[in-house]
Amino acid sequence: MKKILVLLGPNLNMVGVREKGIYGSEDADSIEEQIKSYARSNGFDADVFQSNHEGDLIDKIHASKDVYNGVVINAGALTHYSYALRDAIACIKIPFVEVHMSNIHAREEFRHRSVIAPVCAGQIAGFGKNSYFLAIEALKDLM
Repeated sequence: MKKILVLLGPNLNMVGVREKGIYGSEDADSIEEQIKSYARSNGFDADVFQSNHEGDLIDKIHASKDVYNGVVINAGALTHYSYALRDAIACIKIPFVEVHMSNIHAREEFRHRSVIAPVCAGQIAGFGKNSYFLAIEALKDLM
């Protein structure tokens, strides 16, 4: 069975608590279980890793190269300024799909630019938790 990693950045552990008008009221643990279940139903074994620390995310990306066949990444705010995260993704020769629960292009101007997009296979944004499911569908075609 192919393995995928769902990598979640800063503050995504607070989904269901923070900005409910943007992220909804469903908590992060519930969404994580649904992601794993959806992945299984699509023939993937999925691990989910969340950290509020950039270095932890980079270490996980580096470690993913011999373990996972693809990565779904919601880097949170790091999306918009972390060149270190971008470079880590570029090092690993497996497909990454960038995900955002909210439509980053309809929000504050600083969220419109993604520095990781050029090293990802694609970007899915604005569909809430379904963005993760759509990314899993995309990975099926990329692997």
